[in-house]
Parts: sequence; structure tokens; C-alpha cells
Amino acid sequence: MRTNLNCRVFVWVGLLFFVLAQTNAVYYTSENKKSRKKTDERIHLVHADNLTYDQFTRPEAQCLSGKVEFLHGGLRMYCDSAVLLQAANSFEAFGHVKMIQGDTLTLVGEYLFYDGESQIAQIRRNVKMTHRAQVLLTDSLNYDRLYDVGYFFDGGQLIDGENTLTSDWGEYYTSTKKATFNYKVKLTNPKFTLTSDTLHYDMNTKWAEVEGPSNILSGDNHIYTERGFYNTQTQKAELFDKTVLFNQGRRMTGDSLFYDKNAGIMKAFRNIVYEDKKNRNILIGHYCWYNELTGEALATDSALAKDYSSSEDTLFVHADTLRLYTYNMETDSVYRVMHGYFHVRAYRTDVQAVCDSLVFNSREKKMTLFRDPIVWSEGRQVLGEEINVYSNDSTIDSIYVERQALLVENLDSLHYNQIAGQLMKSYYEGGEMRENEVEGNVYVVWFPLEKDSTILYQNYTETSRLRMFMQDRKFRRLWSPSAEGYIYPVGLAPQEQTRLEGFAWFDYIRPLDKYDLFEWRGKRKGTELKPSIRREPPLQKITSK
Repeated sequence: MRTNLNCRVFVWVGLLFFVLAQTNAVYYTSENKKSRKKTDERIHLVHADNLTYDQFTRPEAQCLSGKVEFLHGGLRMYCDSAVLLQAANSFEAFGHVKMIQGDTLTLVGEYLFYDGESQIAQIRRNVKMTHRAQVLLTDSLNYDRLYDVGYFFDGGQLIDGENTLTSDWGEYYTSTKKATFNYKVKLTNPKFTLTSDTLHYDMNTKWAEVEGPSNILSGDNHIYTERGFYNTQTQKAELFDKTVLFNQGRRMTGDSLFYDKNAGIMKAFRNIVYEDKKNRNILIGHYCWYNELTGEALATDSALAKDYSSSEDTLFVHADTLRLYTYNMETDSVYRVMHGYFHVRAYRTDVQAVCDSLVFNSREKKMTLFRDPIVWSEGRQVLGEEINVYSNDSTIDSIYVERQALLVENLDSLHYNQIAGQLMKSYYEGGEMRENEVEGNVYVVWFPLEKDSTILYQNYTETSRLRMFMQDRKFRRLWSPSAEGYIYPVGLAPQEQTRLEGFAWFDYIRPLDKYDLFEWRGKRKGTELKPSIRREPPLQKITSK
């Protein structure tokens, strides 16, 4: 009588687990091409210490206990006790359940329902699936032999070497060693941590594909993306859709980012914004390359640098290519050198500039403009072969203009103060020019202002050195050791003494605002600087014997 009661208990408990298991839908079938086919192969009972059945209440159920073993299509199954339903070609197993398929797959748990026709095994409580070097832990697992896939729906953990993946729902294909995880996904590794909403993982290549809001934390690096690929072994990443990279106060966004952590190389494409909050600058463009190990960076395709470290205003600099070099990275003497080339245009509300190329050295706080540079400040224009701008605490300290230097101050549409020389030095205080010094073949065209700001005379002077002093942003006093000059009533001076050689007012080139930086406008023909050969190496004739 006790044996029959135990059999009925096994049957009812098994039916309960079967009903609960059926409420968990099979999510993976749409991803497979196989159609569900039933098999005619019967489940074979290999061994059991005891076998009983109740011929009145359920004659098709055989109750087994004591070292129970089944065999079905190469799959061996072991348990403490079981209920075999021969007509349905299925059974339920209880206690120390173990399934072995070949020499690569093992499943253990405390309860199993196995359907021999659909070849689906439903394992419950303290489930452990071992496939080669991979281990899957969960409390509820269904394993489909037809598709070679095990899936859990109540939380699980997959261990693959140094990688540990946890999620609420997941599936693992033993034939391809690929897995998919959903809801509260977390991948931990000694080198990084990854969280996501959906993750596809390939155990052969170690590549992880994420979908939805995802975060990758590795040391000082933090990557946010909503779609991308990450190699958990090489730490290479291919990221798309709202990707953001954070690193010690630096932030980069772009439509797509490619990152190799070991090599320290990062490439970004389209709508790139790189911000360094510590140094208060921003770099944007449509292509950016950066080496975090050497501190070298390159930006091109609508590249624009923004420096907002000055208390005056933000400085915008555009060039075809912007390149950054970092020196002494591992010391307290770190400094950077930025190169901009070609078609450089810069704008700040108080100063604007254009040139062919520039170099900025943060250690020397020096910016050098090369090849036809022009700098504007309010109604003044400075040009020469080379312009060097020195700063102090993010404000201009001095400007040196070398060779063919020319300063033009616009008084009105007809009158321009002009000073030309070989070397021009301008000194600033509080961001405003206080003194100007010119050396070497100095020529001056000057229109003194009367008290009512009218112009009555013109001064033309030639000297070897000149100093000019500012007051209320106007040139008020001039000094020179010795000079030759003329004073003419306004409008009566000869043309060559009214317009110095090389004079031009380049208002059509001057950047109007930060949005005007991307439109290059060169000098009109005939207004270019004369070719100047600074150094010419001696020619040598080499004869062969």
C-alpha cells in the first residue's frame, strides 16, 4: 500500500512541475531553421533497484527507485527515484538528477521532467549545466536536445573562464557555444565590468554584442553605448548609437567609436565631440584618432577646437586637420603641442585670426601662426610672415610679428593708420594692448585725431625704431630716437605716403562669428606677401670619380 501511495505522490508532483514548466514559453525557436519533429525512439530503462505500479489508478505509470538509470538516443540520465510514463514516452526524476550527453555535456539538479518525443528536458532546483569549460548555474533550466540549447527564465549565471555573466533570462547553444542574455545583464571580468539590457556572447571568439543602455567600466574608463561589440579577451570595442567614452574628466561622443584598450587607440566617426573639462577645451569633427598611451590625437573633417579656459570668452579654432602631441605624460611637467593645418581660421569676440597653419605650445604658452597670417582686434589688423602670440593665465601677454610686419588701424572708410617694420612687438595688460614697439625699416602713416575726433592732418614718418603708447584703446603717443617725416593736410599727401607697400584691409577675410570659420576665403590676387627667403643653403657640386 505504501508503494502505491508513493507512486501517486510522484505522479501528482510531476504533473505540478510539468504544468509550471509549460507556462515558460520557448523564446529561441524563431532563431532556428529546424522544425520540431517528434522521435519514435523509446526511452529505455537501464536499471532501477525497485519498480512498482498501481494498475487501478494509473497503470501506465511505473514508479522506480534506487539507482535509477535511463537511456534515450545517446543521453544517459540518473536519479534517486522516477515515474516512467511509457505511453507518453516520458518520465519524471527526483533526487540527485544527472544527465550526460557524450563527453561534453552534463546537467545536474533535483528534479527532471523529460519528454522523449520532443526531446525537451526540464530541470529544476540547484541546476548546473557543464559544457566543456563552461558552467551554467540556475534554479530552472529547460534543455532542448533538438536545437542543442538550454535556457533559463528565473535568473542564471554562466561562467566562461574569467568571464561571469548573470541575467534574469538567457539561453545557451551548446552546438555553437553562443549565448543570449536579457534583463539585468551583468558581465564581470577582473579587468572590467559590463552591464546591459540584452547581450549576445560568443564563447569561441569572446566577443559580446550589447543592445539597449549598456555600460562598460574598466579602470578609469567608462563607456556608455546602446549598441556595440566588445571583445572580453582583447578589450577591443566597436560601438554605435549614442556612445559616450568617459576618462578622468574627459568625455568623447560620436556616432561610432572603435577602441583598443591594450593598444590605447581610439577612432571615432561622425558628429564627434571630445571635451576635456580639466583643461577646459572641446574638440569636434567627423573623424578623430586618439592614443591614450602617448597622448597623441588627430581630428579632421570639419575639425573645430574650442578653448573656454579664458575668462574673456571661448576661442574657436578651425583647420582642415588638428593634431595634438603630449610630452612628459608620466611627470608633473606634462605639456601639449597642437598643430593646425591647413586653412586655419580662429574666432573670439575680442580677437580673430586666419593663417595657413599654426602651432600652440602649452609649456611656452605660445601660439605661432605661419604663412600669410592675419590677426584682428577691434578696428586693428596685424599681418606678417610669422606671428607669435604669448599668453599668461589664458589672456594675451604679447604678440610678436616677424618680417613684413604691418599694423593697420581702421579710423573710417578712407583713413587708416599704418605701421610697417621687420619686427613688431605688442604688449598687453588685462587683455588690452598698452604698448607697441616696431624695429627695422619702420614706416608710419598716421592720422592724428582732434578733440572732436575730426582728422585735419596726415603724418608720414620713416625711422629705425618706434614705440607707441595706448590710452582708452587708442594710440595716443609715439616715440622714436630719430626720424624723417612729413605732415600733410588731409587728402593732399602723395599716394605712396598714404598707403604703405603691402597695405590692404582684409575685412572680407575676417571671420564674422564662430559659424563663419568653415568658409575659407583667401587674399585677393596682388595682396599676398612678397616671397621671402630666410635661409638659402650653399650649393655644392658633387663629382663622382
